[in-house]
Amino acid sequence: MSKSHEYRLEGLSCTNCAAKFVKNIEEIPGVEAVDLNFGAAKLNVAGSVTVEQLEAAGKFDHIKVRPANERITQRTHFYKDKANLPFAVALVLFVIGFVLSHIFGEDIWYVHGLFILTIITGGYSLFKEGLSQLFKLNFDMNVLMTVAITGATLIGEMYEGAMVVLLFSISEALETYAMEKSRNSIQSLIDLSPEVALKLVGNNYQETPVEALAIGDIVRILPGKKVPIDGIVLCGQSNVNQASITGESIPVVKSENDTVFSGTLNESAQLDIRVTKRSHETKLAQMIHLVEEAQSKKAPTQQFVDRFAKYYTPLIILIALLVIVVPSLFGGDFKHYLYQGLSVLVIGCPCALVVSTPVAIVTAIGSAARNGILIKGGVHLENAGRIDTVAFDKTGTLTKGEPVVVERVDLVDLSKEDLNVAYSLEKDAGHPLSKAIVDSLKDQRFVDITDYEVVTAHGVQAIFRGTKYRIGKRKFFNINESDAHIIDNIERPGATKVLFGTENMVKAIFFIQDTLRDEAESVINALNQQGIDTIMLTGDYRDVADAICTKLAIKHAHSELLPEDKLKLIKDYQAQQHHIAMVGDGVNDAPALVQADVGFSMGGAATDTAIETADITFMKDDLSDLPKVIQLSKRALKIIKQNISFALALKLIAILLVIPGWLTLWIAIFADMGATLLVTLNSLRLIKK
Repeated sequence: MSKSHEYRLEGLSCTNCAAKFVKNIEEIPGVEAVDLNFGAAKLNVAGSVTVEQLEAAGKFDHIKVRPANERITQRTHFYKDKANLPFAVALVLFVIGFVLSHIFGEDIWYVHGLFILTIITGGYSLFKEGLSQLFKLNFDMNVLMTVAITGATLIGEMYEGAMVVLLFSISEALETYAMEKSRNSIQSLIDLSPEVALKLVGNNYQETPVEALAIGDIVRILPGKKVPIDGIVLCGQSNVNQASITGESIPVVKSENDTVFSGTLNESAQLDIRVTKRSHETKLAQMIHLVEEAQSKKAPTQQFVDRFAKYYTPLIILIALLVIVVPSLFGGDFKHYLYQGLSVLVIGCPCALVVSTPVAIVTAIGSAARNGILIKGGVHLENAGRIDTVAFDKTGTLTKGEPVVVERVDLVDLSKEDLNVAYSLEKDAGHPLSKAIVDSLKDQRFVDITDYEVVTAHGVQAIFRGTKYRIGKRKFFNINESDAHIIDNIERPGATKVLFGTENMVKAIFFIQDTLRDEAESVINALNQQGIDTIMLTGDYRDVADAICTKLAIKHAHSELLPEDKLKLIKDYQAQQHHIAMVGDGVNDAPALVQADVGFSMGGAATDTAIETADITFMKDDLSDLPKVIQLSKRALKIIKQNISFALALKLIAILLVIPGWLTLWIAIFADMGATLLVTLNSLRLIKK
């Protein structure tokens, strides 16, 4: 297959139009494959095709096409867009006709002529597409509107036919505007990254397109400028605002060997960095790709609506035919019921129903992305709102993953020399517990020790001035029964004991504990208040797990687990009909994250593995995002249900107006336009939080 070319679209407002657009592109000679992402307004075409050919394929809906790497320098104002000229002319003709009809009456030929010109001018593209689809027996929105407006004109209702054309055009414009607004989250992410960078060439820095940067290039970032590419700081120290990646507004200090990300803002000083990722591989590019992919995946509710819409339109046509035929057979006024039937066709347009779900999903996912939360699809967004149980990994999720010495119990008077030996034993041991002890003894100095040995599963030993010193577990020491009894009774709930002393005598006990995240307690409280069960899955010892669960008010603790044990427990909860989420660090928790109904990952801005593994990733590594996502999901589900209910209820009420004969074409188009606009505006409420 030929190389695929990526494009971005403007003006794509409805799923039916998207399907028609794809079909038109597939008919272009040289095109091999087409993939259109409606939510992100992104198009991939394999084969030979030009932008002009693509725009010709989308001319029926005024779709604009541009290469994906081409930035929007200036948007065309509505009143300057040539595509809106027919509407402007139609509006002028209608206003003139409306004024003359109130002065001279509606039955004058030139008033009828003005309304007919309004219909032809404003509805030309609609009729062209509608007739094309009618001949193919594809009864879409354009067909319904074409038949209704043509029928109204033929029975002498030119005024209402012209009114319907104008209101339909306004409805389409508002729908397009609303969809573009819901996609702004993607465009705002794309616009974060600069197009050029200051690259070191020889002894000078030259402006270079970001796409041309290679791994290993040296780039200078001036204060007040955005970081153009992912890299590692070579020299300089500055405050960098990472809100675009993590959602945090508080700047982070970046200095030598720290990682910086494309799209973040260098606030205070000059930085020189070495490029570590190509432009299409950066964290920002990865975020954009994930959000766009998420918006293309249909949520269960959207899949249901799409299936329902296939049966809905033929049903409306059948109702319209019954309204026209049945009363007429029993002596009713055929012209009156023909008019009523045409009005039913207008009210039957499925626009509001079709956009009720995707606009809400696209808006919610985009809103979350701007706040450093990556949701990989509508299905995960919906599932998050149905969670009744949350399983937490311990290390790196509920805790910071940084053990610290919380207490030291000296069994003898420790000399300065003893502390120096303990420091020297642990200095290069490489174990997380060793680092905690070294940090607690940071004022000590390294001394010359010999015969240094790391004893697996026991600890570390070495000789200092003829005496063998050890640091490690209780079983590593050869002590008498009396001393052993005393030491075994010195415990601290939830802490790990590390003993230090000579071969036959324990001199001190270090109690080491992983510190809890600052937000952990408030997050568990928030979940408990929502009626969501909380459990902890950890490979740590039972007493450590129980201590943390007691402190955080987690309801159940499962300890000393291997990754496969965590997976089995997730399956067990699902077998009991629980909707369970797993929150982990995205590496050793991968099996459980994949199995859970929703996998949440504490990714942090630098963890690619976490982003790839989980369904939802917290880019700023903040556990308090968990209840926020659940609330966002519940709000999105609520809004989707409101949209579907409102769209169907409004159409049902309008159709019922047929019974007393009150339904008119302009009421029908107002109802359809109003329903579409209101469900869209209702969905856009998700932008606020």
